[in-house]
Amino acid sequence: MSLNSIFQYFVPKDKKFFPLFEQGSANLVKLGEKLVEAVNTEDIPAREKLFKEIEHLEHVGDEITHQIHLELSKNFITPFDREDIHRLASAVDDIADYIHGSANRMKLYNVTNITDPIKELSELILQSCQFLDKAIHELKNLKNIRLIADSCIRINSIENQADYVFDKAVGELFNFEKDAVALIKYKEVLSGLETATDRCEDAANVLESILVKNA
Repeated sequence: MSLNSIFQYFVPKDKKFFPLFEQGSANLVKLGEKLVEAVNTEDIPAREKLFKEIEHLEHVGDEITHQIHLELSKNFITPFDREDIHRLASAVDDIADYIHGSANRMKLYNVTNITDPIKELSELILQSCQFLDKAIHELKNLKNIRLIADSCIRINSIENQADYVFDKAVGELFNFEKDAVALIKYKEVLSGLETATDRCEDAANVLESILVKNA
């Protein structure tokens, strides 16, 4: 057997990593869209249906993450560092978890009056997921490094915006909300949403690391 034949044996012929990451990021966009739709509807039954759809999409994300980890254990040669593959898969999974967790808090805590900060943070999450999706779709050939880098910068900027919205909203809660239970409910929802943008920034940081190592 030639050296080339041996090498080809170790190269993953099905190239599953990139399609799986693209499925994961596309799923995040769907999650973000459902979240924005849910917080902008006044129809409570419709909102609860959207929360159910978010739960389903989070399970879809879990399965994609599982498949990535499975491929990682099966393939000797990977398209980029194994650690970065694991970190990116975990970051994408965390984003889905926090979107679902935030929606679940609204449902469990019976938060029916959706405030402007909740809507703003949900929109920022969607924007981050859209930029992350664009960047991940460019990973397979790394020809459009500028687009990936620009998307990461946008995600970092959005995270800063989310911090401002969160801090301002929590400050107003402590200043004006007299119902301690309501204060806790809204703070928990806002915290989950803001953390989702943090996890988007984590994913962007992994992408920037991949660029540095492979540029």
